[in-house]
Amino acid sequence: MGGNSGQAGGHIYKSLADDGPFDSVEPPKRPTSRLIMHSMAMFGREFCYAVEAAYVTPVLLSVGLPNSLYSIVWFLSPILGFLLQPVVGSASDHCRSRWGRRRPYILTLGVMMLVGMALYLNGDTVVAALIANPRRKLVWAVSVTMIGVVLFDFAADFIDGPIKAYLFDVCSHQDKEKGLHYHALFTGFGGALGYLSGAIDWAHLELGRLLGTEFQVMFFFSALVLTLCFIVHLCSISEAPLTDVAKGIPPQQTPQDPPLSSDGMYEYGSIEKVKNGYVNRELAMQGAKNKNHAEQTCREMTLKSLLRALVSMPSHYRYLCISHLIGWTAFLSNMLFFTDFMGQIVYGGDPYSAHNSTEFLIYERGVEVGCWGLCINSVFSSLYSYFQKFLVSYIGLKGLYFMGYLLFGLGTGFIGLFPNVYSTLVLCSLFGVMSSTLYTVPFNLITEYHREEEKERQQAPGRHPDNSVRGKGMDCATLTCMVQLAQILVGGGLGFLVNTAGSVVIVVITASAVALIGCCFVALFVRYVN
Repeated sequence: MGGNSGQAGGHIYKSLADDGPFDSVEPPKRPTSRLIMHSMAMFGREFCYAVEAAYVTPVLLSVGLPNSLYSIVWFLSPILGFLLQPVVGSASDHCRSRWGRRRPYILTLGVMMLVGMALYLNGDTVVAALIANPRRKLVWAVSVTMIGVVLFDFAADFIDGPIKAYLFDVCSHQDKEKGLHYHALFTGFGGALGYLSGAIDWAHLELGRLLGTEFQVMFFFSALVLTLCFIVHLCSISEAPLTDVAKGIPPQQTPQDPPLSSDGMYEYGSIEKVKNGYVNRELAMQGAKNKNHAEQTCREMTLKSLLRALVSMPSHYRYLCISHLIGWTAFLSNMLFFTDFMGQIVYGGDPYSAHNSTEFLIYERGVEVGCWGLCINSVFSSLYSYFQKFLVSYIGLKGLYFMGYLLFGLGTGFIGLFPNVYSTLVLCSLFGVMSSTLYTVPFNLITEYHREEEKERQQAPGRHPDNSVRGKGMDCATLTCMVQLAQILVGGGLGFLVNTAGSVVIVVITASAVALIGCCFVALFVRYVN
């Protein structure tokens, strides 16, 4: 990490302090307050994620969703995300909105998150008020709730890529590192606050009686937090429109200078170069020459062409995606079944007994304590994100990556082999180490790869093609779509393992084994830039 070179995303930046006519330039240094404002989107997103984790199962059960439809609810969103996220990422690389390239997508996906929450938290109440027939009411309530869950998951999963690409576009290399740490920090805070809000018994409080049910209370808080956080985020750092990139050039540019065309296709990482005080004439002429070809390429962009670009990606990007897939597979294997593990294994309860039985009440108590464990995970994720910037100077990105997988693998293995209430809650802090690692280190490595490629382009500009369809938005989307693939693998495989083993403890042991395999992979195959 570190260094003073960075890439200029969709925005041309120029430093008046540079002396040489061909000096490389980077975006200006961003105030800490702006980076914090930019991170508020992650706070709002994770708050809503925590609310969904706490309430979506009770909501689905309360509307009478058949067991046969559970797999559709949990599989549809990650499948759509895995297939479409690279398309959305590449489309944002070429967005020509006057508001910038990333923010229109972030705003659209944020509105979709709000609509999804409104449907799955309030759909049953609205349907009950509009439809009297019990059979039709059941069908409509189940349908509206399912659509809400899928829509929310779809938008919340998709939005991470444009948010990361937005940060990479408008920040220097050092600010990207700081911004990623703030992202992870506020992700942890948002999750902790969401879990704490879900643990409150709103039904017996005045606000719960005023709004109707605890579902409506949580929608009120979720919508308020998400709206405020995204307003702050979208107003944090301005983007220059792709069709008006030259607007960032200082006014002393002479009239006879040819305008810099931003319509040419971006190279890998979307890097552009500018002379100090004047636009690079050769680059401008080349951009004008390729303008029509670039527009045609944008129009012809299909899933097939994007998949071809993904297959031909450099090997170090591919290995980074595989390591990210391994990490999220291990993490989700543990987190999605953790409360059930606490209820059945640690506390010895039985979720299938009668609801008024002692075994079921013990199971519910275990689930409640498991929620507190998830809250501990979120808090430690924030704390570890803060200390990462100090640790990286001693052990580097490779040490951080390896340590995150190792500690998670050892911690989950100990929990599975020796289930105990207090030791399990203490070891939940290691979950936070893993989540913070997954939110920061892979994206830091992407910025390092981009910076290295920028230097190579400056040293040998003629060696790189100008018609690549890849950009930072697509790189971030490719990495984040590994989360959806991990959800598909976990949802399809762990149910079979639990049925075969006859105990949910196999889930925790599997998470430990996958994480330890990930340790070896990140140490041997992932490429780190010195």
